[in-house]
Amino acid sequence: MKVLTIVVHTNVQQELTDLLRTMDPVRGFTFSHVEGHGAEVESDAFFSARDEVVGYVPRIRGDILLEDSDVDDVLAIICETKNRISGHGIYWVTPVEKGGKL
Repeated sequence: MKVLTIVVHTNVQQELTDLLRTMDPVRGFTFSHVEGHGAEVESDAFFSARDEVVGYVPRIRGDILLEDSDVDDVLAIICETKNRISGHGIYWVTPVEKGGKL
């Protein structure tokens, strides 16, 4: 198993939600509100005057538990250029050693 973590601007949260819900390999996901800090935020197309005043860019972090074989397919769909999501976030993939229900 792997965890695909995606961090995008809050402006694309609904589109990302809708997209993830259409993918068969995605059985569920978790969103957390996070703050983006760094020099790269000024090149962000969603960077606004409000963000400059408050000192951070509001972002959404999505964590998706996937089978190893599904990660590349899910990423390919998310990164398609026809999505508003493409080009406005970052991702990383981490292995899961153990998991289960509590």
